[in-house]
Amino acid sequence: MAKRRRRRVPQATLKVLVTGGQANPAPPLGPSLSQHRVDIGQFISQFNERTKDQMGVPLPVIVKVYRDGSFDFEVKTPPASYLVKRAAGIVKGSGAAKRETVAQITRSQLRQIAEEKIHDLNADDIDAAMRIIEGTARSCGVQVAEG
Repeated sequence: MAKRRRRRVPQATLKVLVTGGQANPAPPLGPSLSQHRVDIGQFISQFNERTKDQMGVPLPVIVKVYRDGSFDFEVKTPPASYLVKRAAGIVKGSGAAKRETVAQITRSQLRQIAEEKIHDLNADDIDAAMRIIEGTARSCGVQVAEG
């Protein structure tokens, strides 16, 4: 009879937002990893190596920690609000999004953002993804123009 392989079940799953290529052991990353016995230096070196082409971009990371202290991590696409603000050429969104518009993006820029984010969104097709991203743009005070 064949030997059954045991599935590795994570002891903890952490979700953190880390700047691409610039991870360091400072809070919030260091304390959240160290309480689960993860080698912080090893995580930081692997993360920075994997994300060196996305230097300075905030990246959501899902870290799965196993009983023996080993880990796996998955780097997601940047937050939609970051992508919208980058496309609009602004640093900060509007403080009063419904009353004040701070920038404008085109439908083609909206489509590019939706195509980049579709794997991380709860959307079946590109049109649904575009509507989600359009809502994010609206909440940042960015208007979507035709064209």
